[in-house]
Amino acid sequence: MKVKTRIFGEVDIAEEKVLAFDNGIIGLEDMKKFVLLYDSEKGEGDTITWLQSLDDENFAIPIINPYLVKEDYNPVVEDEILASIGELNPEDLMIFTTIKVPADITRMTVNFKAPIVIHANTRKGCQVIAENDDYLVREPIYEALKNAKERAGE
Repeated sequence: MKVKTRIFGEVDIAEEKVLAFDNGIIGLEDMKKFVLLYDSEKGEGDTITWLQSLDDENFAIPIINPYLVKEDYNPVVEDEILASIGELNPEDLMIFTTIKVPADITRMTVNFKAPIVIHANTRKGCQVIAENDDYLVREPIYEALKNAKERAGE
């Protein structure tokens, strides 16, 4: 299917790539359908991924694999909250965190407090609030991301 987006223009999306967020995401509960888009031909190897709404072509939020910048990231969330997306096998779950990239990218932050969890098999997702007291909504990550890219040889 063809989808218009603010960032990528018109893109062709395979139906099996559509993600269902039955409860939307925090603050945007009316948006239920999303797709993951990537900046380059590297595709899933990109550092930054975009969670693009299919309900509003103007909404896309940058997300990142939190383990790139915090290897010991381990959000504590009650299993009942995640049960709506499918069977909870760790190998089936993709975890992302939203990032904020201001004009001065050295002030980039990540939201470790509210990860986005996507079940790879059911294609269902949700955003949850981690119970961890030490996870912040705005954690600076520029240096950690820069170091991760250097380790990866980028």
